[in-house]
Amino acid sequence: MANLRETKKAETRQRISDVATALFFERGFDAVTVDEVAAAAEVSKMTVFNYFVRKEDLLLDREDDLKLRPLRDALLRRSDDQSAVAMLRDLIPQLNAEKRPLCHVSSMTMRWWRVVDASPALKSRLRELRDEAAEELAMALGGDAVDGRARLAAAMIVVTVSTAREEAFRAVNGGASLRQANQKLLALMDQGLCAVAGLMADVASA
Repeated sequence: MANLRETKKAETRQRISDVATALFFERGFDAVTVDEVAAAAEVSKMTVFNYFVRKEDLLLDREDDLKLRPLRDALLRRSDDQSAVAMLRDLIPQLNAEKRPLCHVSSMTMRWWRVVDASPALKSRLRELRDEAAEELAMALGGDAVDGRARLAAAMIVVTVSTAREEAFRAVNGGASLRQANQKLLALMDQGLCAVAGLMADVASA
């Protein structure tokens, strides 16, 4: 019974998210109210907020990707003799091949980011999620002793991912193909991670 209840809750949450995303794609985030989302999903406004704390979360519901948790989780799983940056440089092309939105450009992610880019509220919430991602990555890098080096490296990783995505989307908007955009994204991410590797090597040798 408990499993059935959890399944129904997950289905309701997904339905609300899907309905909201479709409305945002059609009309833009700021032009759609929570009341309209609730009506279209055939639930009450209270039910919407039971599943999503704020309106922004209706679209930014891919929290694991937006907070770079696949990267954090990989860092937490690495052995003591594994280089954190080398692991991430291997992981990101894998995530791209799996078409994970975190590291992949598609027609759907292009539509999604255009909605985000047009809304100050969504961009503000996204900055909060990036700050949280940097803190989680710093803890994964630094372990029990998170220091300035770990925080700087984590911030650089977050900036690397966000900058690579933004440049890839600019490329598509400028006429590049999705394949070319993905190549640009991977190249910029690798360049950024090389800079992180240099930082960590310089500190280690100081």
